[in-house]
Amino acid sequence: MGGNFPRMALPTYASTLLLALVTLGGLIDPVRADNVADFWRGKTIRFLIGVGAGGDYDVQARLISRYLGKNLPGAPTVIAENMVGAGGLGMTNYLYNIAPKDGSALGIIPNNFPALQAAGGRGVQFDARQFNWLGSITSETETMVVWKTTGVKNIEDARKVEIIAGASGRGAITYTFPAMMNDLIGTKFKIVTGYSGGNAINLAMERGEVEARINSWSSWKVTKPEWVQSGAFVVIAQGARRHPDLGDVPSVIDLAREGDDREVVRLITLGAALGRPVAAPPGVPEERVAALREAFMATTRDPGLLAEAAAMRLAIEPLTGAEMQHMIANVLDTPARVVARAKEFLE
Repeated sequence: MGGNFPRMALPTYASTLLLALVTLGGLIDPVRADNVADFWRGKTIRFLIGVGAGGDYDVQARLISRYLGKNLPGAPTVIAENMVGAGGLGMTNYLYNIAPKDGSALGIIPNNFPALQAAGGRGVQFDARQFNWLGSITSETETMVVWKTTGVKNIEDARKVEIIAGASGRGAITYTFPAMMNDLIGTKFKIVTGYSGGNAINLAMERGEVEARINSWSSWKVTKPEWVQSGAFVVIAQGARRHPDLGDVPSVIDLAREGDDREVVRLITLGAALGRPVAAPPGVPEERVAALREAFMATTRDPGLLAEAAAMRLAIEPLTGAEMQHMIANVLDTPARVVARAKEFLE
């Protein structure tokens, strides 16, 4: 029966059929791919950071920005830009409501903001479900640390003496975490707000203005390795996601009473599992969102990024945008009674 077909016809027919099937399956669309590349070619993407320079969000955003463009169709330039205010809330509201919805603006979103939204926090002008989440380069373990000069060595000591903790503002994790610990675990943090970001709080610790702060363990190793190595601070508690480096340092989940108290702590600390999440605003065309997500994951495998991350002691354990979308939906579905309890810390 093969004699009924010209010798070259079968491969051509098979290739055409395969292309049609793949296209129908949504795995490739050459026309859309060309359109996406044409859109970004020669353009600049603004990568917005809602806190000051030098902190973990800033460091990770700038690391990603150095490699994301070359992994996108059209190879646009990606420029990291700080837009400081209200612990990142101003930038997040801007990205959701004002920034162009065409793939030319991205942001690195504070990971406690889905919980802030769930609790009806003040100033929230976004719906986290509607962001187009692209991914995160690693999950985090939050740590509550106290400067060694205080003499505080563990959580029991922190329940007996007042410790000044630095924070950017209400609604930011730097405020929410110690406030939650005060109420549900019995610590005595006096929280001082007004700092532009983690780097500013670190400087305040060095100057003796504050004595404690919440920060991720990976951030300490990246931004202040000399503090880690010299024992400049004591880690008195870690978040829900334990880190092997921290041994028997208690988790705030275990320190809270069983029942709704633990559920409140779980809600507040779930953001760490999101790491430092990157998103595009709602309304970006689907094919550009797909390209951004693919490029983000390619960026986490980029040899240049991996080399820089290794030098910074930053582990790369990426989350996909789809995984983050699911996790955020779960946060926003938290039972109303738990949300009501958490609200006083989150707003």
